[in-house]
Amino acid sequence: MKTKLTIALTVLGLLVCLGVSHAAGKSIVIKGSDTMAMLGQAWAEAYMKSHSNVELSVQGGGSGTGITALINGACDICQASRAMKTKEIDKCKEHNFLPVATTVALDGIAISVNAENPVKTLSLAQIKDIYTGKVTNWKQVGGNDLPIVVLSRENSSGTYAYLQEFVLKNERYTNTALMMPSTKAIQSEVSNNVRAIGYGGEAYFKGKAGVKVVLVSAKTGSAGIYPSDENVRSSKYPISRPLYFYTAGKPSGAIASFVKFCLSPNGQELATKLGYVALK
Repeated sequence: MKTKLTIALTVLGLLVCLGVSHAAGKSIVIKGSDTMAMLGQAWAEAYMKSHSNVELSVQGGGSGTGITALINGACDICQASRAMKTKEIDKCKEHNFLPVATTVALDGIAISVNAENPVKTLSLAQIKDIYTGKVTNWKQVGGNDLPIVVLSRENSSGTYAYLQEFVLKNERYTNTALMMPSTKAIQSEVSNNVRAIGYGGEAYFKGKAGVKVVLVSAKTGSAGIYPSDENVRSSKYPISRPLYFYTAGKPSGAIASFVKFCLSPNGQELATKLGYVALK
């Protein structure tokens, strides 16, 4: 009996170490985009209410951080506000898997200023000139005679990379830009600094005290567009983008179930409530 008991305990210990025995259920780690952090957390909390045997952990840090974690096997789902780069896909292959992208929501990159700033519209060219340092005073774009304080995400952010590629046309950010650790930090600084300009997912700025989302026009002098759901979904808003889940291969089991929930009417409705744009 003693021998049988010893064997049983040894096997149980091995199962626990290998993660095969789940007294507490399946654990899913989600890392990546700060833009998506609020959404991922809300989806996780809603999912766990009806799936008590599954535990989800959501962490930010930026899309690049999440992609690196996926490559290294440190997360099950990477949240990314940009598409993977070729070199990142190649690294996945080196780790013997192909990344699978699932578009889970849409987003408009909002350009935000302090609520007291009189500027209402900026063109893509003006935003580029501000963020590359060619325009340094608000009076150059129709505002007050005040120096512009440029706020940006850090270079691990998918939003940083997206804006640099699609708005700055791969030019460098001005070396005077203040690199902020999160979109929330940008929102907080903009609300307290009349000279500041920032960017990020619209969900972090819409309806926030002290912050104004400016209209964006494709060309200087043309009508500005607000990043409303309809304008983002139709790509009428000039800085619209998809938001992704990346997994190591096609998702299965509890991971597939969670992804399915996020894409369901309930999951998409939750995205809308939080200020993101549902897929349809």
